[in-house]
Amino acid sequence: MKVLHTSDWHLGRALYGRKRYDEYEAFLNWLADLIEDANIDVLLVAGDVFDNSTPSNHAQELYYRFLYRVAAAPNCRVVVTAGNHDSPSFLNAPRELLKFLNIHVVGCASESPENEVIVIAGPDDDPRLIVCAIPYLRDRDIRTAEAGESVEDKERKIIEGIRTHYRMVYEAAQEKRSRLKKPVPIVAMGHLYTEGGRTVDGDGVRELYIGSLLHVGMDVFPECIDYLALGHLHIPQTVGGSDFIRYSGSPLPIGFGEAAQEKSVVLVEFSDEAPKVVNIPVPCFRELKTLRGDWQTIARDIDRLKSRGSIAWLEIIYEGDEIAGDLRTRLDEAIAGSGLEILPIKNNRVLERAMSGMDTEVTLDDLDVTDVFKRCMEAHNIPEEQRPALLSAYQEIMVSLNEQDQMAE
Repeated sequence: MKVLHTSDWHLGRALYGRKRYDEYEAFLNWLADLIEDANIDVLLVAGDVFDNSTPSNHAQELYYRFLYRVAAAPNCRVVVTAGNHDSPSFLNAPRELLKFLNIHVVGCASESPENEVIVIAGPDDDPRLIVCAIPYLRDRDIRTAEAGESVEDKERKIIEGIRTHYRMVYEAAQEKRSRLKKPVPIVAMGHLYTEGGRTVDGDGVRELYIGSLLHVGMDVFPECIDYLALGHLHIPQTVGGSDFIRYSGSPLPIGFGEAAQEKSVVLVEFSDEAPKVVNIPVPCFRELKTLRGDWQTIARDIDRLKSRGSIAWLEIIYEGDEIAGDLRTRLDEAIAGSGLEILPIKNNRVLERAMSGMDTEVTLDDLDVTDVFKRCMEAHNIPEEQRPALLSAYQEIMVSLNEQDQMAE
């Protein structure tokens, strides 16, 4: 039984206003080819299929064309769970139809744990695998809010809610396995942030739950799961030193901070022995490059890229002593006639002047929503002792807004 684990596609995501549909289409075509060539039995997509809860028509078209092609592949089953970026109701809407194509979708937590347990049969209809298809667990799915709760109380309830949900779904899976009367492997899915998980700046990973970087410990997962397929973190990585608990990572670099990573999907092959786990590198469909230094260094690097016909998207970080007020003009002239394209330009000399009070030019591109709120508190002279509580309340509101399902009635 060959299982392919992937997650965090973020279909429809743009990078500094540039659409990336050609990259997503190339990835999905590559993935479909891999499924056919490697005779994959099960594809697991562990959340964040789309970048937001109202995906564009083009993003939807890419998703459904891919599912149609995989459904035509011999003997391949698909299990898709929602992530924190997805709309549960949008993903769930066609699930009854998709079942006829051997595609199982779980958009939200169910009141009945059995609804998140999927038995995968082989070509002979003999059960080969049980999947605990657990989606991103929203705050309201696992915690009842009470007046006067502290941040610590909320975090404790969330952790306990996650632990209880995994235990109940796993127990339902064990019950189904006991009825099969054969040692069928159990694979679980999840979309969350585990302790020790690695991220990078600019990767677009949203904070989960009450706005804190709440990290879920290994003790919330049942010990007897044969493989745990996780989503949410974009860096491919194991968890707790176990080869059988993994984040597949995002298949495309979501931002320039991820550009140096080797992206991958995970192949898990079950036999009579322990599962064999192999990372399969995803090709680079468009190069993202960060060029930094003084003007001479940046110009030299651009010339090198031009000489090899690169069509990379560039992030420029200018660190020269000279205050280059015409930096944009110089860069446009440097890339003229090539396939290179410049996206963000970060002029650190200008930023230093802004920070020292010599210049007030600060753009929102350099700030996230939390930075803006902190600056508002500073501007309104909020006392220091009040700021942590206000920041926590603000982050809780932001998480609540992110979790709203705009596609639901």
